Amino acid sequence: MQVSVETTSPIERVLTISVPAARIDDKVNAEVAKTAKTVRIDGFRKGKVPVSVVKKRFGQSIRMEALEQVMRDAYVEAIQAESINPAGMPAIEPKNIAEGADLEFVAKVEVYPTIELADASNIEVTRVVSEVTEADVDTMLETLRKQNAEWAAVEREAQDGDQVTLDFVGFLGDEAFEGGAAEGHKLVLGSNSMIPGFEEGIVGIKAGEERTISVTFPESYQAEHLAGKEATFKITAHEVAEQVLPELNDEFAGKFGLENADLAGLRAEVQKNMERELSQAVKGKLKNSLFDQLLALNPVEVPAALVDQEVDGLRQQAARQFGGAQGFDASQLPAELFQDEAKKRAALGLLISEVIQKNELTVEEERVRAFLEDMAQAYQEPQQVVEFYLNNKEQLEQVQSAVLEEQVVDKLLESAKITEVTLGYEDAIKPEAQAAEAEETEEA
Repeated sequence: MQVSVETTSPIERVLTISVPAARIDDKVNAEVAKTAKTVRIDGFRKGKVPVSVVKKRFGQSIRMEALEQVMRDAYVEAIQAESINPAGMPAIEPKNIAEGADLEFVAKVEVYPTIELADASNIEVTRVVSEVTEADVDTMLETLRKQNAEWAAVEREAQDGDQVTLDFVGFLGDEAFEGGAAEGHKLVLGSNSMIPGFEEGIVGIKAGEERTISVTFPESYQAEHLAGKEATFKITAHEVAEQVLPELNDEFAGKFGLENADLAGLRAEVQKNMERELSQAVKGKLKNSLFDQLLALNPVEVPAALVDQEVDGLRQQAARQFGGAQGFDASQLPAELFQDEAKKRAALGLLISEVIQKNELTVEEERVRAFLEDMAQAYQEPQQVVEFYLNNKEQLEQVQSAVLEEQVVDKLLESAKITEVTLGYEDAIKPEAQAAEAEETEEA
């Protein structure tokens, strides 16, 4: 067998492979003999069909199948002999398949890129420093009180924070529009759950009162026939209710099913959960910042096959977010929706693998155990959760991958330039996109 390799790009190789005719003939003859022992043909007993008859009847199809098998086998032999590391399946194109002649075909295949990592000392990241204060715990307990609040009817005008039960009908001109009516709708004033101007228009309303308000739909409103239009709403209020918060005491704490069902136990549990959330948020921001820098310092050409794999993964993730809705087929989502993120993930995967190989990192089992125990604290039976993961190969491998990624972060941080910034709890746990948006708003 003869092989020539052409490098057409850093991530593509074109192999021209020639296989002696004798090898094809041997393969065909072997398949013909095998077929003669099993095929049924009228006039012949099973296993007694002459080879000449089999060749005449099935020779062409047997030869084509043999050619396909020989090309697959020859391709595998060629990439092993040439030390080629394919990133996906090859595109194989026959060039000469004439009977009696040497087989010649071309295999075009993507390969993993050669990566020379930039010096990690050029990485500059910001590490958030934060802690959960007593005031933060107080705020969270107040949130829990509001989540468990009740509503009590009042005989006064509605004010911010009240819940108003109302009927309304929306009009464009003199005609009611579709989707603009509701009965018995409960609206908390100040929740900003309605279009701008609606809630402000019913501040001061009392039970039994009717009122007509005018509002203008935003230009970006999702219903195009309403975007930017001025509308009127005829409103009838049935009830105005104020929020009644439960007392922050042992009885309130008992609602949460804690082992220590008193206020001190609730406070300790809330603080522990907040500290866990804070730790995860801080680690996540540092990791994302670090990996963004790693990508910026190490531009890498990514094989399309790897991007396609990531697209499929993102499609499945989208399907899970839709909750497996009936009739929802993730494969129908256009690849373009995920292309940029998929390419980023594939490139990052290549770089992380290179860091692992370069530094000979292996999973530290004690970190796996610590990772599992920390994660399990969010569940009622932590030890059962740990045992589940330890005894489930697929789930355990996912945890091991996450731990190995943490080890990559630690290795890169050994050389990186780190600037620390102190933030309060709320700002520290805020998702990066929201934090950036808030910063832009403040600057404006």
